[in-house]
Amino acid sequence: MKELIEYIAKLLVDNPEEVSVTEIEGEQTSVIELKVAKEDLGKVIGKQGRTARAMRTILGAASMKLKKRSVLEILE
Repeated sequence: MKELIEYIAKLLVDNPEEVSVTEIEGEQTSVIELKVAKEDLGKVIGKQGRTARAMRTILGAASMKLKKRSVLEILE
């Protein structure tokens, strides 16, 4: 899951080298934290949060296949 979010985020931003993704594994849920450069934050979130919502939808569909719940948090 971490690689999927990292791949999508790097394609969206102007500074792909500043994208960092960490995954915190739990028993049933894993939290994926995405950090990007301050000037790229708007690109990752999108208008009215549409891009972030789309990334969460893709993550949810992929994690259902693994029978695990994943949550995406975009950090400033």
